[in-house]
Amino acid sequence: MRAEITSDLRPHSGVEAPSRPVAVSAFERANPLAKLAALLPVTAVLVATMDWVSSGIVLAAAVALLPLSGIRVGEFLRRAWVLLAAALISAWGTALVGEDSGAVLLEAGPVLLSEGSVLAGLATGLRILAVALPGVMVFITTDPTDLADALSQRLRLPARFVLGSLAAFRLLGVLTEEWRTLGQARRARGVGAGGNPFRRLGSWLGQVFGLMVQAIRRATKLAVTMEARGFGAGQRTWARESRFARIDLWVVLGGVGLAALALELSVASGAFNLVWA
Repeated sequence: MRAEITSDLRPHSGVEAPSRPVAVSAFERANPLAKLAALLPVTAVLVATMDWVSSGIVLAAAVALLPLSGIRVGEFLRRAWVLLAAALISAWGTALVGEDSGAVLLEAGPVLLSEGSVLAGLATGLRILAVALPGVMVFITTDPTDLADALSQRLRLPARFVLGSLAAFRLLGVLTEEWRTLGQARRARGVGAGGNPFRRLGSWLGQVFGLMVQAIRRATKLAVTMEARGFGAGQRTWARESRFARIDLWVVLGGVGLAALALELSVASGAFNLVWA
């Protein structure tokens, strides 16, 4: 965002970082606000309807755009595997407890799967993936400082909110590493290494509490440091200027077009299922 924010919140490696990361893909060159604006109509369509057609179209578009985003498949799977697991579990659960209709596909004791319940489970799983995966792509291809610049310069949001968001965005990786370190330290002391599920749950809650304490301490130190450097005291100069380019228009139009296509094909196929109806 500004010169002091960039230098304070980036990890120090001994080599001065460039003022702006090198964008290697079209998604990275696009303004963060344009990417968020493109997500809004797509998310609105997915939230409004529960069907596999609209979700499948959005998911297929996200997979097709993955090579253009510059994201490696391994990195994407490493960050999105939890969402994939959640989608599979939700789809299976919905198929088991969903309303049965149509032909019976599987009947084994208490397990009964019909065409209607399987389609409902498929729609649920695809909907989760279609909502979450494009967001993961935007998250990976967005530099936190660029997002803070856009929020401050274009949307004129309060500096306190923007700085807090930037700090939280930057420290997500730090919290992940601290969680891993806490787990290793507790296992080295023999805490939470075994026992019944209740003892493991208690150990996990203790680790969560330890992480929360460290996060509060880090936030307090960061707040004092930023106050000492004069953040929020008045007008400051911009180290980066947030601009809109032609590619941002194409990104927004692409999001609107994808939302319109998904909605139109869903209605035309008869799969459209308004959630609020």
